[in-house]
Amino acid sequence: MTERTYTISEMCADFGVTPRTLRYYEYIELLAPRREGTRRIYSQRDRARLKLILRGRRFGFSLESIRRWLKLYDEGDQIRQAEVWIESATRRIAELERERREIAERIAELTQLRDEGIQWLAEMRGEKGAA
Repeated sequence: MTERTYTISEMCADFGVTPRTLRYYEYIELLAPRREGTRRIYSQRDRARLKLILRGRRFGFSLESIRRWLKLYDEGDQIRQAEVWIESATRRIAELERERREIAERIAELTQLRDEGIQWLAEMRGEKGAA
């Protein structure tokens, strides 16, 4: 029985990416589809790798971090791969928590400035209850 393969169009449709994205990931050697002339033929392994790449990007990991995970996967070192992933995820969670705090601070400050602007505008218009 032969393994199911996928065209670039199928991969793009299934994962919501452009052909340019897939070609770029191939160019930087994150994906390595089989070639038949000018056609790219993607395997189940390529699909799994693309899923990992896209998930990593969604969480804000660099392509270099993703490359490290894929290299460990290729080397068959699942324990080290899990350790590196956990370390990376822990760092990224801390970064996202910091960003969340900073965003909350900016929202509060902007809300205050907006409210002051509303108050000022009401006073300038001589509206009741503006004091």
